[in-house]
Amino acid sequence: MIFADKLITLRKKAGWSQEELAEKLNVTRQSVSKWEGAQSVPDIDKILQLSCLFGVTTDYLLKDEQAEPEYTEDDTSPLPRVTLAAALCVVSPIPLLALGALSEAGLFGIWDDLAGGIGLIALLVIIAAAVAIFMQCSASVRAYEFLQKQAIETEYGVTGLAKERRDAFAPQYDKANILGTVLCVLSAVPVFAAMMVGASFLVSASICLVLALVACGVYAFVRVGTVRDAMDQLLEEGDYTRPNKAIKSRINALTAAYWLVVVAIFLWYTFGPNGNGQPQYSWFIWAIAGVMYAALVIAVKAFMKKNR
Repeated sequence: MIFADKLITLRKKAGWSQEELAEKLNVTRQSVSKWEGAQSVPDIDKILQLSCLFGVTTDYLLKDEQAEPEYTEDDTSPLPRVTLAAALCVVSPIPLLALGALSEAGLFGIWDDLAGGIGLIALLVIIAAAVAIFMQCSASVRAYEFLQKQAIETEYGVTGLAKERRDAFAPQYDKANILGTVLCVLSAVPVFAAMMVGASFLVSASICLVLALVACGVYAFVRVGTVRDAMDQLLEEGDYTRPNKAIKSRINALTAAYWLVVVAIFLWYTFGPNGNGQPQYSWFIWAIAGVMYAALVIAVKAFMKKNR
C-alpha cells in the first residue's frame, strides 16, 4: 500500500475532511489533495506531524511494504496512572486522621487503639497501591530511560516539531500550574477556620480537607509537569540539559534514601520507646519532611553545579 492510500485511509478513519487535515498541518487543501493523489509527498516535518496526529509510526507511513498500521500510542498511557499515584501519596494519611478524630469525639464507638490500627493499615495499603502504580508506570517507560541519562541526537525535523508541540501545550501547562498553586495556597484556610472555632475534632477534619486540596493541586502539577518533562527530555532543555543529567542520577539516589529515613523517623517517633502510639498526631513529620526535601534538592543542585 502506497503512502497516498494510507493517508486516505487514516484521514477517513479519523473522520476528517481534506480541509480539516490541512488546517491541522498548517498547509493548503491542495497540498493534501496532491499527497492523496500520489502527485507529491510531504516533507519530513509533515510526516512527523502526520505520525503524531494519527498515532502511527513513520515506518508505516513511508514503507510501501508495511500494509498494516503500527501504532505508537494506546490507551494504556502511564500519564493518568502517575498522577493518580501522586495524589494517593498525599491523601494516604486521611483515613488515619479521620478515624483519630472520630475516636477523640467518641463517635461510632471507635476507641483509640482501633482507630490507630485501622488508620495505619489504610495508610500502608494506599501507599502500597501508589508504589505499585509507580513501579508499573516505570516499567512501561523503561525503554526510554536513556533520554534522562544520555546525550541524544534527534533526527532532522524532530526538534522543531517538539518545540512546536511544547509551545502549543504552554497555555494548558500554565493554567494547570496556576490552579495547583491556588489550591495549595488555599489549603491552609480550613485549618485557620477550625482553629478559630477551637474544636479539636474540627481541626482534625480540616487537616483531612487540607490534604484533599493539596492532592488536587499535586494532581494538576504532575499531570502537566510530566508532559512538559517529556518534551524537555527530548529537547535536552530545562532540568534535562546534558550537565543536569549527571546531577539527576545522584538526586534520585538521595531521594530514595531521604524518604526511607523519614519513614523510619515517623515510626520511631510514633511507636518507639517514647512514642505515644497515636500516629494521627504525627502528621506534621510528613509536612516538615516535604518542605525540607524541596530545600535539600535545591541545595544539592546548587552545590553540584558550583563544583562542576
